[in-house]
Amino acid sequence: MNTIKQQPASPPASTGKLLRGLVKLARPKQWTKGIFVLIGPIFALSDGTLNAANRPELALQVALAFFAFCLSASGCYVFNDLADIERDRAHPRKRFRPLASGTIPIGIAKVFGVCLLLAGFGCALLVPGVTKWWVAGFVVAYIFNVSAYSARLKHIVIIDVLSLSTGFVLRVLGGCAAVNVAPSTWLLNATLFLSMFLAFGKRLGERRLMGSDESAIAARDVQLSYTDQLLRMLVVVTGVATLLTYTGYIQSREDDLTRYFINRPDGLGHGFGMNLLWISVLPATLALLRTITLLMRGAYDDPTELALKDNVVRISGLLFVLSTAIVLWIGGNS
Repeated sequence: MNTIKQQPASPPASTGKLLRGLVKLARPKQWTKGIFVLIGPIFALSDGTLNAANRPELALQVALAFFAFCLSASGCYVFNDLADIERDRAHPRKRFRPLASGTIPIGIAKVFGVCLLLAGFGCALLVPGVTKWWVAGFVVAYIFNVSAYSARLKHIVIIDVLSLSTGFVLRVLGGCAAVNVAPSTWLLNATLFLSMFLAFGKRLGERRLMGSDESAIAARDVQLSYTDQLLRMLVVVTGVATLLTYTGYIQSREDDLTRYFINRPDGLGHGFGMNLLWISVLPATLALLRTITLLMRGAYDDPTELALKDNVVRISGLLFVLSTAIVLWIGGNS
């Protein structure tokens, strides 16, 4: 009588590979974009709006809003990759993504994407206070916007970039709603133009990376409507608009953040002084112009990678954050 030989169980490494693929599919590196959620609360702290707020509760509100958008973004990335499997396989870099490479089965990816979206919405509902409904509303608007982008808007010239930029603005609004503060119009404008700059830069970088219009169009339909000359112009225009709106914000805080270095001995007034937040314009300008330079050369196909790989941009970004944080801390404690 023949005995049936039992097949050995799948090696644990396959499970580990699946887990690593799921983590990669969620793109946790992109969670750095969640920093836009922090913009409203940070600047509100600096101008004293949140002085009376309970600090641990404030931290919890901001953290929940941050993870609400990060998890929702990851869920949207999953479904975007599901829709773009074939195009990603034709892309020299995107072909290594978990779905395009076949590392993650489609069925598992769909379940994983739904779980991420539910987790993001759940974090929004856990925000303390009645403002949680505003946060949840902005999260839903974000998911709807990204879904519309994946389904249709990404194929329409200019509107594709406006849709992407709206996602960043919604992050800022969500962060402000979490701590119940009104967003600054200047910062909303700066956020919009900065995100447009990054999106147009990515499209220009893709054209440089792919090497020909045909290859770029194969990877992204909307590239049919863009040209190198148009994208170069749009990158410069949105970059300049970003600097102008940010400097406009700094000027709007003139009375709050001006520090005086010479006091009159009679105590009747102040002598020489300046708005110290202007210092942050220097590293911001360097980082932005350096990014434009490298994009024009075709050194990168994604401007956000510059913050991780280019030393000049990294150091400039660090100096911008440090100078801004120090000046805002001084302003909030003066």
